[in-house]
Amino acid sequence: MQRLISVFKAESHGQLIVIFAVFAITGSMAVYVAGPILDLFGINSTTLPGWAFWPLRVLVIFPVYQFLLIIVGTLAGQFSYFWEFEKKFLRRIGIRLP
Repeated sequence: MQRLISVFKAESHGQLIVIFAVFAITGSMAVYVAGPILDLFGINSTTLPGWAFWPLRVLVIFPVYQFLLIIVGTLAGQFSYFWEFEKKFLRRIGIRLP
């Protein structure tokens, strides 16, 4: 357990549990929200072939997840943790934030 605390840079077991819960909730929400977003544009598995629909859905899930991670993290009282996590992740893919 100490290794997980150090890997995730958590301050306690409680914070580690909250961090894991935020990641789980955010992932589930992002997958759920991607469907209605695509529906808004009239895109679904019947209007596009599977080889086009599923990669497009994954591309929609990615920014939705990033946005929801900050929202859910903030609601869980962990804004600074997840803001730093986001900045580090986005830097790795070449996007710089203040």
